Amino acid sequence: MSDRFEITLPIADYRPQHFLLAVTGKVATITLNRPERKNPLTFESYAELRDLFRALKYEKTVAAIVLTGAGGNFCSGGDVFEIIEPLLSRDTKGLLEFTEMTGDAVKAMRACPQPIIAAVDGICVGAGAILAMASDIRLGTEAAKVAFLFNRVGLAGCDMGACAILPRIIGQARASELLFTGRSMAGAEAERWGFFNRLVASDALLAEAETFAARLADGPTFANGITKKMLHMEWAMGVDEAIEQEAIAQALCMQTEDYRRAFNAFASKTKPEFQGN
Repeated sequence: MSDRFEITLPIADYRPQHFLLAVTGKVATITLNRPERKNPLTFESYAELRDLFRALKYEKTVAAIVLTGAGGNFCSGGDVFEIIEPLLSRDTKGLLEFTEMTGDAVKAMRACPQPIIAAVDGICVGAGAILAMASDIRLGTEAAKVAFLFNRVGLAGCDMGACAILPRIIGQARASELLFTGRSMAGAEAERWGFFNRLVASDALLAEAETFAARLADGPTFANGITKKMLHMEWAMGVDEAIEQEAIAQALCMQTEDYRRAFNAFASKTKPEFQGN
């Protein structure tokens, strides 16, 4: 199993081994690309995703990320024969190395400053549902089926941060139902419960996600990164502490050239052209 990928900057020059990567303008689109198996993950694709998101933290030309799957499905989770079966022969140390590595992929997604938009069609289960959950914004389709099915394979629902993150998206009781039963949500229910920000027609999904990402990428990207950081950090803060941290964060943003550009544009009745500094 490869546990490290040397990812060179700029990202536009990187050619992944286990998924597709396309950079258009300031938007990077990551496509899980094993459509014949509904885009399952392997040891190597987990590790390469982790290392790519770590590298994106330092990539200045990418301001937003789209994560999607090929062939009408998002991701069917860990590959049964390339992950689940080999794990049966590992000892506790080897199993912990795997679960910590998968958790590191989520940590890397949360730590990279760019907003991540998941474009979810078709099957989105197990670790695939986790990747969608760990994204900042989720666009879905009527055909989407989302399931945190760990319970159905004899595992706890507390995988890769699910017990921490999912309740904050859809609420404690709803998250409990999904994690205890492993049942699937269709697209309409996932939108109604707040897992999907909205539903889009399947044939328009990727274009809508990339348009949304481009709109975010044209915004004040330093400030957007601060927003993502504070949304993540404030989960563990009291209200008073959060207000103090936001005061510091906003004061930092007020020192940026983008803040000055916004004022000058308002004063001249033009649209600001943010540059991320």
